[in-house]
Amino acid sequence: MIMRAMQAAAFGGFDNLELVDVQKPVATDGKLLVRITAAGVTPLDNTILHGHIDAATAPLVLGSEGAGMIEGGDAEFPNGSRVMFMGPFGLFESGTFAEYVAVPKELLGRIPDNVTDIEAAGIPVAYLTAYLALKNAGFAPGKVVFAPAIGGSVGNATTQLAKALGAKHAISSTTNANKAIEAANLGFDEVIDETKESLVAGINRITDGYGADIVIDAIGGEVLSGTLPALAQKGSLTTIGYAGGQEATINVMQLIWKAATIKSFLLFNESVEDRSDAFRIIYGLLKSGAVKPIIAKTFPLAEAVQALRYLAEERPLGRVILTI
Repeated sequence: MIMRAMQAAAFGGFDNLELVDVQKPVATDGKLLVRITAAGVTPLDNTILHGHIDAATAPLVLGSEGAGMIEGGDAEFPNGSRVMFMGPFGLFESGTFAEYVAVPKELLGRIPDNVTDIEAAGIPVAYLTAYLALKNAGFAPGKVVFAPAIGGSVGNATTQLAKALGAKHAISSTTNANKAIEAANLGFDEVIDETKESLVAGINRITDGYGADIVIDAIGGEVLSGTLPALAQKGSLTTIGYAGGQEATINVMQLIWKAATIKSFLLFNESVEDRSDAFRIIYGLLKSGAVKPIIAKTFPLAEAVQALRYLAEERPLGRVILTI
């Protein structure tokens, strides 16, 4: 049997992406077949499509996360179960920009009834990353957390999770004045508008000079450098992204005299058990309404190129999702 999928015939740009007929996967060896209804569009998809990750080989169906329904199933995930997931898809094997994906059971997370498939498709990468990065950084209720870029998926998810889990302050930022207003209208009340003040000034204003116990930085570059002076004593900065640049200049005095630390985070390095535990906690927060995925725009599968361009060029507040 065949299915429709959005495949990169080669890497090097948007012109290499095309809608094609490919072989429908088969659920075997501990995998269950998921009928995809929605897929998250991430910066990683653009990075792969433009040939910046050597590990990826074309032709390749893109998409690292998605949501849908189980076909077939078993006692744990019966036929028709609504699930969300992420994994090596769209990088080391065919991804979620397709009608079906065969997914290892341990990567599946359940979708609460009050969350739509479109919302769920944008949850796994951002919220698992945010939760586990916070956990690894030693988060506890009462901590001050700063996650730059409220419009970015990880910055947004980290801010929401930190607040829901009891942070004293859950701070984010934006370099766009209109996005600061949009964020405020969505209920984010501790967003630094960098058109009006610097990150350090904003963090010190909000915390009365205390600083940030934990920084989860998905931007890199000058943002990473610029955040160091705002770390609290014994604070930690976790770097997980490089959208703002792969190089940063660090003033070691800003670390030494605060006994602060810098560490990195890669979601793929986290154990299956830790990711499963994180999924269960996120499920509860979603079900209670303590966190709420934000969707910027949806596109049909056939318009995946437009979706990728929109994400890269418009940098919206919220997720970009393909409906399938």
